Amino acid sequence: MAAAHNAPAPQAVDLLTFGESMVSLRSTGPLSAGGSLGMHVAGAESNVAVGVARLGHSVTWAGVVGADPHGEYILRQLRAEGIGLRHRIDAARNTGVMFLEQRTADVTRAFYYRAGSAGATLGRDDLDRALTDGARILHLTGITAALSPDARKAVEYAAERAAADGMEVSLDVNYRSKLWTREEACAVLTPLAGYASIVIASDDELGLVAAAPGAGQAGTWDADADADADADAVETAMATQLLDRGVREVVVKRGAAGAGVHTADGRWEAPAVPVTSIDTVGAGDAFTAGYLSALLDGTDVAGRLERGVLAGAFAVSTAGDWEGLPGRAELALLGSTPGGTTQR
Repeated sequence: MAAAHNAPAPQAVDLLTFGESMVSLRSTGPLSAGGSLGMHVAGAESNVAVGVARLGHSVTWAGVVGADPHGEYILRQLRAEGIGLRHRIDAARNTGVMFLEQRTADVTRAFYYRAGSAGATLGRDDLDRALTDGARILHLTGITAALSPDARKAVEYAAERAAADGMEVSLDVNYRSKLWTREEACAVLTPLAGYASIVIASDDELGLVAAAPGAGQAGTWDADADADADADAVETAMATQLLDRGVREVVVKRGAAGAGVHTADGRWEAPAVPVTSIDTVGAGDAFTAGYLSALLDGTDVAGRLERGVLAGAFAVSTAGDWEGLPGRAELALLGSTPGGTTQR
């Protein structure tokens, strides 16, 4: 029988998020050759939670873990980051595990062992207490909606309830091809985006929540698949669709090319901060954490973009999904001095 164990969480926190956090076993080379593995916590939502908490905001994470050492490890790590927990422990299922293989210097591969995991059992009942506590921002991702029918219904319920209660709803598309097809993702995420005030997507994910001109329906267009398409015009058209549906900000992550934001008042772009790239896993979540943190601080769009790309730079220039994310006092460490520096 499942048991609930909840540490006290602050009322009306700055940010609430929920989803599956897993144990990530990272290799430094090909898995088939063996070698040592490092143990980490992985999960898009918990990555964002850590990033926002380190930047000085109150955060609650809701989710389900197994009654196993992996689950204990995840909870311990999140507590250590000052994150409030609204979690359930499922004694009948295991905590999800993934292997992250550094196959070459430029290729990283993920292998998931999460089917039927405790995290996939997340349902609307798991969210009621956290939603009742209240939050300034509810942050969702498409990953959770892909885990199971119950998890999808939980995401839909949370988005609708949060929007009705006046919370900001942030939706990061975060498409994972190993969890569902683009068509499946489109069918769920397109209506879900209607509850969001902020939609965040990489430039190849925007078509999952808005239809490209001439594509017929969302999810059917990919900039890489149409070399003749005016990608900038198509992106603008899709962003305009979302703005017309009530989304306030459409944030587009471009990786090494930086990021952009479309609003009813115009468009903003920010280049990536030049750093030595070590590990790109978690960079998008870091950007999102920086962006939402600046929003919580009341910073304007340009300032939100600036903090987002800066947090992303910390992520790619350090190893781990979230371990290198900055505290507020560390934000000035990058971006001001070209090349390597040593603080003395």
